[in-house]
Amino acid sequence: MQRKTIFDAVRRMLGRGFRQAEVDSLDAAIDRAIGSSGEPNTRTDFFSQDSVTCGPCLAGGHTIGPEGIAIIKSFEGCERQRGDGLVEAYADPGTGGAPWTIGWGATGPGIGPGTVWTQAECDARLARDLERYAADVAAALGDAPTTRRQFDALVSFHYNTGAIARATLTRRHVAGDYNAAAAEFARWNRAGGRVMRGLTRRRAAEAQLYLYGAPDQ
Repeated sequence: MQRKTIFDAVRRMLGRGFRQAEVDSLDAAIDRAIGSSGEPNTRTDFFSQDSVTCGPCLAGGHTIGPEGIAIIKSFEGCERQRGDGLVEAYADPGTGGAPWTIGWGATGPGIGPGTVWTQAECDARLARDLERYAADVAAALGDAPTTRRQFDALVSFHYNTGAIARATLTRRHVAGDYNAAAAEFARWNRAGGRVMRGLTRRRAAEAQLYLYGAPDQ
């Protein structure tokens, strides 16, 4: 039995995504209906314990997982480390100036030429930013069914672009068109009007994680 087909049909009838309690209730009902038919009593990957997340769960304080953090750290780096262990701010590679960045991709007020942080300050800022960006993504997705890997990919995207609320990518995801959503990542590979190889690689990594976590992938 393809359980996802049933879930998709019910979601269309409801006109919205599922709440976690509804996922559990419907899944239990399918289990009871199967009864002694002998069919394995397992969920699809989309609704497995380690991959499922839902709008209300995310809005309730969901956080990015290790795969998303790995992408962010890999591409943000923690550059300009000095011999004394301190970390310096650096100019945006696309503009040669603002926005200045320090640590794990931190930007904003107080960060500019000459800004210096300790490694502990860089790590603490990353933790605060991840919490904030994850909350932004959760709010943008609402009740849309979202797996852990999809959520991680979207937080990485938002961490870098700040565009989760306005991106067509988000609208494609909420509509359940995951292939179209994945294709949207590649559009966000420019800085200062120029295509950046680093951004191209990052968008490809995010899209790969997103699709790997999508239903039936």
